[in-house]
Amino acid sequence: MHLDNYGDWWHDLNVKPAKAMTIRLSADQADALETVATVEQRAVSDIVRAAISEHIENRKRDPRFQQGLKDRIERAQRFLDR
Repeated sequence: MHLDNYGDWWHDLNVKPAKAMTIRLSADQADALETVATVEQRAVSDIVRAAISEHIENRKRDPRFQQGLKDRIERAQRFLDR
């Protein structure tokens, strides 16, 4: 792969660039998170990303969440149909 084709290759993957976000934690949460990261020898950001991924996967499997999502989609569709 030539470097001048790198941009095209990246674009073809349909990969979204990372998005920076800021979260606010209590001092106790921050201390606990830093302790976990230190013990696991992982970056705090890796721990947070893993926790978010797990939460999202849990929501996807939750029937109540799925119903809420379907309800929201139906409301949006009714809005568009007006």
